[in-house]
Amino acid sequence: QVQLVESGGGLVQAGGSLRLSCAASTRTFGVYTLAWFRQAPGKEREFVAGISWSGRTAYAESVQGRFSASRDNAESTMYLQMNSLEPEDTAVYYCAVNNAPYYTGRAISDISLYESWGQGTQVTVSS
Repeated sequence: QVQLVESGGGLVQAGGSLRLSCAASTRTFGVYTLAWFRQAPGKEREFVAGISWSGRTAYAESVQGRFSASRDNAESTMYLQMNSLEPEDTAVYYCAVNNAPYYTGRAISDISLYESWGQGTQVTVSS
């Protein structure tokens, strides 16, 4: 299975920006669908953004227009650019991968699609 390592989290003021990275341990990175999820204290893990092997993206309504997911297949890395951050964005952010190459089927936002997860990176937005 693909292993994932997130980085780039930190403390930022409301209105600021951060870019998260998710590095994968595979040379065939380009065939997989990946996503970002987040989990705030006392809440369930929720979908944030995802990008398919074909480059198709999907976003949660709460981050639409503020966050952007991208991928660099040559570097086996996925990114999440987060702009106009709000205190409500405070959470641990996880990247996840569906291990089936060229998968088509369930929606990118479906958490059950993902089999491998990173350890998470903390994002804290102060007001």
